Amino acid sequence: MAEQFTTVGTSTYQRIKRDIIFGALEPGKKLKLDGLKQRYEASLSTLRETLNRLASEGFVDAPEQRGFFVRPVSREDLIEIAELRILLECHALELSIQNGDTEWEGNLVSAHHKLHRLEKEMLSGDQSRKEDWKRYDWEFHQAMIEACNSSNLLSLHSTLYDKYLRYQMLVLTYRGEDAVEEHRKMFEAALDRDTVAACEMLKAHIRNGLDHTLAAMKA
Repeated sequence: MAEQFTTVGTSTYQRIKRDIIFGALEPGKKLKLDGLKQRYEASLSTLRETLNRLASEGFVDAPEQRGFFVRPVSREDLIEIAELRILLECHALELSIQNGDTEWEGNLVSAHHKLHRLEKEMLSGDQSRKEDWKRYDWEFHQAMIEACNSSNLLSLHSTLYDKYLRYQMLVLTYRGEDAVEEHRKMFEAALDRDTVAACEMLKAHIRNGLDHTLAAMKA
């Protein structure tokens, strides 16, 4: 979510990854190189490198001699992703609360403000900016943990978050006031340096989102 377009290869990677996450490339879809070459205006070598990278991250399957496919989805996979996200994000949040300075607090306040304003729009019935909503949601969760002082932890969390987001975008449903309140409680606990309360609310937030998405997948 947070990587920048710095080269042609990175741009192609970001565009294909985004299309997988947001459902433009459906789960199980075969990724034919000729079609991708036209769609993304990229060379075959760039496409192969990109798809191999996405395969290593778990967004693409590359069975031997059968080409490339968008990774299928399943309830079991989503549950595993959610539990791993809890494990990593809670650890990062604990470290971030311990290490966070005034700049961290300011970034967190700004990120929550943007998210909360958009959530209020959605609560009023305006559902037209769901992609912006998820971007602000990412920025808020990232702001909470960015002071953990571990680039490896942040990188692993980013990949897991994108996998979790992919499932949310497939069902594209909003939990409404419950999610808004959970964000507020996490935000306030983090600013109060209450590690226990912040982590407990984060766990509840992710598991409530998991239950909501699982129910929507079943429907």
